[in-house]
Amino acid sequence: MRDISHFIDGASVAGTSGRYADVFNPNTGEVQARVALATEAEIGAAVASAVRAQQTWALVNPQRRARVMFEFKRLVEARIDELAELLSSEHGKVVADSKGDIQRGLEVIEFACGIPHALKGEYTEGAGPGIDVYSMRQPLGVAAGITPFNFPGMIPMWMFGIAIATGNTFILKPSEKDPSLPVRLGELMMEAGAPKGVLNVVHGDKAAVDAILDHPDIKAVSFVGSSDIASYVYSRGTANGKRVQAMGGAKNHGIILPDADLEQATKDIIGAAYGSAGERCMALPVVVPVGKHTADEVRERVLAEIETLKVGISTDAAAQYGPVVTAAHRQRVEDYIQLGVEEGAELVVDGRGFKLQGYENGFFIGPTLFDQVKPAMRTYQEEIFGPVLQIVRAETFEEALELPSSHQYGNGVAIFTRNGRAAREFAARVNVGMVGINVPIPVPVAYHSFGGWKRSAFGDVNQHGMEGVRFYTKVKTITARWPEGSVEDSAFVIPTMQ
Repeated sequence: MRDISHFIDGASVAGTSGRYADVFNPNTGEVQARVALATEAEIGAAVASAVRAQQTWALVNPQRRARVMFEFKRLVEARIDELAELLSSEHGKVVADSKGDIQRGLEVIEFACGIPHALKGEYTEGAGPGIDVYSMRQPLGVAAGITPFNFPGMIPMWMFGIAIATGNTFILKPSEKDPSLPVRLGELMMEAGAPKGVLNVVHGDKAAVDAILDHPDIKAVSFVGSSDIASYVYSRGTANGKRVQAMGGAKNHGIILPDADLEQATKDIIGAAYGSAGERCMALPVVVPVGKHTADEVRERVLAEIETLKVGISTDAAAQYGPVVTAAHRQRVEDYIQLGVEEGAELVVDGRGFKLQGYENGFFIGPTLFDQVKPAMRTYQEEIFGPVLQIVRAETFEEALELPSSHQYGNGVAIFTRNGRAAREFAARVNVGMVGINVPIPVPVAYHSFGGWKRSAFGDVNQHGMEGVRFYTKVKTITARWPEGSVEDSAFVIPTMQ
């Protein structure tokens, strides 16, 4: 049995708690490794390492920190095939999706390579008689990230890339379900030239999370996960005086107006709903066709597309998606499917009981489709996080607009239309944080910021882009006036090389 250790102070450190979590191969259902779960003392050791490293790392000029980011990016790109296969072996997503996971993380690393420009402050000459005012951005100290299983490459890089580039050091607590890739990222950061202790990776469960939230030397915490835990992380972290951004769940809608390109919209919906087995906070699990004719046609087109979907093992290049991450998660999704039936939704395609020949013990769920889903149903109100698409019919534009606007989650939404005025009005009025216009998964590019509204996000500052820079830095403003006197009284010395 392979043991997955912590990565503390630049080295692999075996766990001492005696507690472990199983790491499965979702394709076969077999336990392939176990990961050590940290004690409070082990979290403390990682923080102590980060504190030591930060004292000197903060003094490294931004250009040299950026060079470490450039080298880290090069190393990850050179190993992307190996890293994607490692990710897929523990998560279950197909290798193409794993490469996309890593690439989207690298896009934030690319942004971090330009950190000298992002850290430039403001300057006002002559704010008063002989007085100049200027500001600078300085690192907070030690930051931490608590990341989910569904993007074990992208989301850690979203967090630690900007945090480290701005002069902080970082404690990463990844999901215990697929922990190997985050450890490799920590090793590659050291190989790229970051001093030991700049990036530490510590595995754990709630005990580790609480230790992070309570540790006085951790100044900021970034979290992505379910909304209930996001709320807990935000409340406990801020109560301890930390800066916290906590991203929660989602129930993203795809609004299809009658004038939309239905062929393209359907293909987009299929990819957004079933890709990565629906285990994405920016998945699109709800489609809202406007008008009966549109709804009936969308249903038929979706059915036709589902028939072409191939579910396979993560290394099958022809598969659109693979298994879900664990047997427990598969059961959770199947329970939601049963609940949908009991609530009275029409189960058009049932993915339960899907078996892949040769991999009968894998954690597979076939594509599932519901029609006639009503807003009062729990399966609509709650996040399923699996390959389940729900059709919620709307009669009018206003009804379609109201559905995502009044939902408890407000992460992302998409509208499909050829009507620019309708799209513009929808984007302006919808009560959701990220909007796609004929774009099914509106995750912003790295130099903009990512963040939802309502129960999809807790805290005031979004992830990556300049919002990320602001989150991991504090502003210092200096007001300067120099003593009066003759310029000739000052001694000017030409600098030498000595």
